Amino acid sequence: MISKEQFQKEIELIVANAIREDLGDGDHSSLACIPEQAIGKAKLLVKDNGIIAGVAFAKTVFQHIDKDLKMDILIEDGSKVAYGDIVFYVEGASQSILKAERLVLNAMQRMSAIATKTKQFVDLLEGTGTKILDTRKTTPGIRALEKWAVKIGGGENHRFALYDMIMLKDNHIDFAGGITKAINKTKAYLKNTNRDLKIIVEARNLEEIQEILQNKGVYRILIDNFNYEDTKKAVALIGDTCLTESSGGINEKTIRKYAECGVDYISSGALTHSVYNMDLSLKAV
Repeated sequence: MISKEQFQKEIELIVANAIREDLGDGDHSSLACIPEQAIGKAKLLVKDNGIIAGVAFAKTVFQHIDKDLKMDILIEDGSKVAYGDIVFYVEGASQSILKAERLVLNAMQRMSAIATKTKQFVDLLEGTGTKILDTRKTTPGIRALEKWAVKIGGGENHRFALYDMIMLKDNHIDFAGGITKAINKTKAYLKNTNRDLKIIVEARNLEEIQEILQNKGVYRILIDNFNYEDTKKAVALIGDTCLTESSGGINEKTIRKYAECGVDYISSGALTHSVYNMDLSLKAV
């Protein structure tokens, strides 16, 4: 994953771009009927059940809009919430609260849904020693928020993007002329460019697992679209040589069985691409 400093820059870019997109040359609905000096208070109301996420992000948004806005946080990120819970109050200029409202809700609804789904997967893996990973199957422009939500839900982040880890998948291998050629070219590239990036290599069958193992320097093997029996065989072949990761359509019904095969990680795009937003509202009080 990227550094904390770089991650924070991603969040700042998301906030600035989202406000630019939504505010334009002004919130004319508010400007038309609410005095500039008006002070108001609102509450973040939960209308669903799950794991709340995005409270810290909401604070960033409010502070970006108006540094005088004050939050009273009642429920922190990662906590279970139920219908009727109040997560926080925000108080200050009414116009400022309304400028921030939609961005806060859009982000928190999405993040809470991802955190909730991630927590479900984490619970299903309890006691196995296997960790759940997200993927790059994220919404363009808000990847940092979605990966943040996975962490809040108890999951782990895979690479952030194309630049912070080497991942040799089927197309890389085929275009490079095979597994060994792809790995050797990668090692040479890292040496020539003075980069220190971990290498993950995808395997489509047990024969490819064996070929990967003949090459040193692989951090993790991606055991992609294997059935349970072949996954067990792959884990046995790999042993302690490197870490293991299962992927490929793994869902709530199958994740436990794959974990019981002994893999270190299971990656799932469903954490971020197949969720329904949590129902939240920001209501004036």
